[in-house]
Amino acid sequence: QVRLVESGGGLVQPGGSLRLSCAASGFTFSTKPMGWYRQAPGKERELVAGITSAFNTNYVDSVKGRFTISRHNAKNTVYLQMNSLKPEDSAVYYCNALFTPYPYWGQGTQVTVSS
Repeated sequence: QVRLVESGGGLVQPGGSLRLSCAASGFTFSTKPMGWYRQAPGKERELVAGITSAFNTNYVDSVKGRFTISRHNAKNTVYLQMNSLKPEDSAVYYCNALFTPYPYWGQGTQVTVSS
């Protein structure tokens, strides 16, 4: 079955960086567009970044120029490099399929940006 395991979150000061990883299994990863999503307390989950099987990328305006999504198909892993972090980036970050997310969501990884 589908399994998504996110890691790499933590506490970081404003302006800092983190690199998130998501190990995927249970489907043909290399052909699946993937996305990183986040959910802050009291807010709905939002799509932050996406990458297609052709490695085309897209970002929500609030993270453009600061976040970079990438994928390593041989490792069935998608990454999110986050630079110049802001307090408003604090959330639980999840990965999932991009256009039609699987019903299963991993546990996510907590990102907290605070001084």
